[in-house]
Amino acid sequence: MLVLAGAMAVLHGAVVLFMLTGSLLALRWPRLVVLHAPVALAVLAVNLAGAPCPLTTLELALRAAGGAAPYDGGFLGEFVFGPVGLDVRSAAVQVGMYAVAIGLNALGYGLLLRRAVVHRPLRR
Repeated sequence: MLVLAGAMAVLHGAVVLFMLTGSLLALRWPRLVVLHAPVALAVLAVNLAGAPCPLTTLELALRAAGGAAPYDGGFLGEFVFGPVGLDVRSAAVQVGMYAVAIGLNALGYGLLLRRAVVHRPLRR
């Protein structure tokens, strides 16, 4: 079970990374938007609702089934911010986290929109 929990943590990290960079990757591979947009919206909805992340819930269940101690603070608190000494619950970390996520996605989708408008054929 611990191997599955570890695999779930790796998958979770990939989802977070894809949510952050998917719109920028779509500048190179535009069809990626079809996958990225729903993933980014789902991650945003879970975070704004304050709901527990389903990936974290599954990982913690797998850890418990394997006899490992659970962790507190969620995936980002455990694997991203905790190791560098930051409290994921602090206002500064929360603002920074959302600013990076929204900023990267706004940049990527803004550039995609600009590209679509600039390259749109004129109607006559």
